[in-house]
Amino acid sequence: MRESHRFSVHLSLGGGAVADMLLWKNWFGSAALLIGSTALWFLFERAGYNLLSFISNVLFLLVVILFFWAKSALLLNRPLPPVPNLDISEESVVKAADEMRVWVNRALSIGHDIAIGGNLGLFIQVFLVLWVISYLGSFFNFLTLVHIGVLLSLSVPVLYDKYQMQIDEKLIIAHKIIQTQYQKIDEQILKKIPLPSNNVKKTQ
Repeated sequence: MRESHRFSVHLSLGGGAVADMLLWKNWFGSAALLIGSTALWFLFERAGYNLLSFISNVLFLLVVILFFWAKSALLLNRPLPPVPNLDISEESVVKAADEMRVWVNRALSIGHDIAIGGNLGLFIQVFLVLWVISYLGSFFNFLTLVHIGVLLSLSVPVLYDKYQMQIDEKLIIAHKIIQTQYQKIDEQILKKIPLPSNNVKKTQ
């Protein structure tokens, strides 16, 4: 009976190549992402390599290899290097712009609700999230946080997919406790804070 309440983590992640990689259904892609991100983190954080120098050296090496490959292919009547057509389609640009527009409008809507609507609860939520990010940033730099995010993205979905029922039970209990505490704070503190009404703002 409890299995009927399970939902597909694969579908919730999009059901595509990204979901296969995060759930380790594509072992080669998942391992490549893990090893590649760890190698980059080690180069920049432990070995002290500079990001700009790394990108420049990689591009320089790539250009040199392709150049001499093309020249040798012409002299030896060999096939040219299989370089794909480096062209960004208009459809991909429009799709990326639409995705960006949704996130930007969502952020602007949150800012509008805080600044104009006086949504104190939303303000506290945003404040806590930004404070947690700032607090974590004091211990780790941006690249380390990105690497931690990659490690979590390759481990949390797999663990949740395997132990979904047990995790859901714990999350429901934690959500009830947080909701109860928030209601107490809202009734005892937040609702007692006077906020200017919209009519007063319009008159001003």
